[in-house]
Formats: sequence, C-alpha cells, structure tokens
Amino acid sequence: MSLPAASTPPANVQVVDLAKRYGTGADAATVFEQVNLEVAAGEFVAIVGDSGVGKSTLLNCLAGLDRWDQGQVLHQGQDIGRLDEAGLAVWRRAHVGFVFQAFHVLPHLSVAQNVALPLMLLARGTPAEQDARVQAMLAAVGLGDRGQRLPQQLSGGQLQRVAIARALVHRPALLLADEPTGNLDPDTAARTMDLLVAQTREAGASLVLVTHSPDAAARADRVLRLTARGIAAA
Repeated sequence: MSLPAASTPPANVQVVDLAKRYGTGADAATVFEQVNLEVAAGEFVAIVGDSGVGKSTLLNCLAGLDRWDQGQVLHQGQDIGRLDEAGLAVWRRAHVGFVFQAFHVLPHLSVAQNVALPLMLLARGTPAEQDARVQAMLAAVGLGDRGQRLPQQLSGGQLQRVAIARALVHRPALLLADEPTGNLDPDTAARTMDLLVAQTREAGASLVLVTHSPDAAARADRVLRLTARGIAAA
C-alpha cells in the first residue's frame, strides 16, 4: 500500500507572472518580468541578484508600495493589485512588517514610541496591552532598557534592532527585509540575523529578505536569484 503524499504548506504569498517597467511605449525599460514565486507561512526566502536588477523594487511590489505592469501579487488568496491606495494602506498596516536598510525610525519619538506605532495605528489592544507588547519586543531584541531613549542616542546596530522590533510587534503575516545587515559589522549582522529568524519562526510569518550577504542568504530555507527574465533557485 502506497503512503499518502506529504502535504505542501499552503502559500501565504504568491507572485504570478509579475513584470515591472519604467516608462511607456518604445521608451519603456523592463526592470524584471516573468517573476513567479510562492512563500509559505513560516518560510524564509532570500533573494539575491546583481545590483540594479530590481530586488528592492520586487520587495516594494510585495508590500504594495510600488505598482507593477503585469501579473498578480496575492496574499492569502487576496489580489492586492485590486486594492486602491487606501485599501493597500489598511492591508499593509495589518499584515506587513518592513525592515528597511535605512531604518526609517522617527527621530522625534522615543524607541518605545517607534516600536508602538503599528499597534497604535491598528488600535490593537488597550494602552496597557500595547505597552506590555512593546516591552516584550524590546526585551526580545535586547533593548529592554533603551525604550525611553531617542534614536540619535543609539548605535546603528541598535537602530536596526528597533526597526525589527517595530516590524514584528503586530505579528504580521508577511515580513519583508531589505538588506537588513548591509550597514552592520559582521558580529552585529550575525546577531541581527539570529534575532530576525528567531522572531519570524516564533510568529509563523513569511520572511522575504533581499541581500548581497552570502552569510545572511545561507540562513534561508531557499535562496532565489532575481534576473530581468525571472526568478529561480540560486
């Protein structure tokens, strides 16, 4: 008697025949096309490729920050390309955590206030519950005693951990990271990746990371190479 086939986890994110171009008509320049990708819940996918091939642009498409010219981006079966800007903002706020290479923390807010922003925008939980979640995330990233400091009082590595805590505080289903270790020294980069992977596994999120770092890519479940003509195993 044959054994039943192992079940494949359902895709959390699907990209179908995606193309991005700049310009129109004969002057249009193709960034990438024929990009097909599926990422399961709890899976970590690293995307590598030559500089200028559009890796950050692809992340922006996954987050609904950039529009594309062909194809679909689906999250849990929902075609986000059909949403208007207001709908995309609501979807992104609830489901996406984005770790930017440049951190994008707000300088006039304390560390704790920066991390709390997603919870405040979602009005999720009581103020006491929000404070408890923020403190738990700050402790998880090793900044439990830095909550009242301003961003300019932290190092680059600490700011990156603030960005990760903020991206994860609302337990998003999709976590996107654009060169999260690009500005860090090797030791801090390794600790940052440890934290990012551990927190992603704990939350059961899908992590899509763009990187030039072989060490960061080696941590992924799959490594894919993006080219102008599509995406495939590296």
